[in-house]
Amino acid sequence: GDRVVATGRDVARLGESLAGAGDSLFALRLDVTDDASVGAAVAAAVARFGCIDVLVNNAGYGQLGAFEETSPEAIERQFETNVFGVFRVTRAVLPHMRARRAGRIINISSMVGIVGADGGAVYAASKFAVTGWSESLGKELARFGIFVISVHPGYFRTDFLDGSSMKSADLSLSDYAESSAAATRRRASYNHNQAGDPAAFGRAMVALAAVAEPPAMFVAGSDAAALVAAKAEAMRENVAAWRDLSVSTDFPRKP
Repeated sequence: GDRVVATGRDVARLGESLAGAGDSLFALRLDVTDDASVGAAVAAAVARFGCIDVLVNNAGYGQLGAFEETSPEAIERQFETNVFGVFRVTRAVLPHMRARRAGRIINISSMVGIVGADGGAVYAASKFAVTGWSESLGKELARFGIFVISVHPGYFRTDFLDGSSMKSADLSLSDYAESSAAATRRRASYNHNQAGDPAAFGRAMVALAAVAEPPAMFVAGSDAAALVAAKAEAMRENVAAWRDLSVSTDFPRKP
């Protein structure tokens, strides 16, 4: 029953995958790396439906591989899409939400936006950036009645690990040959066997968009829930173990 603006670089593909939605669906071309494309899409969406209640920033891909085996150009492309693309779309939508003093922004980060991954340093860095930005942005926008939710999915049964979505390291160093091969085998074993159901994930996003007081952070998937819980406990233990040295860096308290 909701009205949806679905965007992507290939409008024909969008229409095929979302056929049958009728007038409730408005498919638009949008390239998150192009300011003009973003501005035109947001203007068209507002002209068609009058407002944007919920923005879902889902554009992104995985640049996987060891950091040293990933060229500076590949790293820049990763951040241009996963980070700066999200910034562009949000910047274009925010004036409309602020004017109405209402809105929801759902940013799709990742479980590796909370927990680092061997062989995924660049992708994790982009998602950690989205996580930190989302948390801070939410504090800035709360005064306008706008909620920001960072979402951290685990492995879902999509094409994320296919060649069509994932990018591999574009350099090669012998020291990483064994670990890179192991990572490739591990990803292949996950691919299309992931526990996460994309349809169930979609229903969870609709629920987050409708709840009166949404969480600032939402973890999706049993694998992500376990990984993030373990990270939280490890952080608590780390702070406790090093507390004396941590607090020693303050100036001495005056008597």
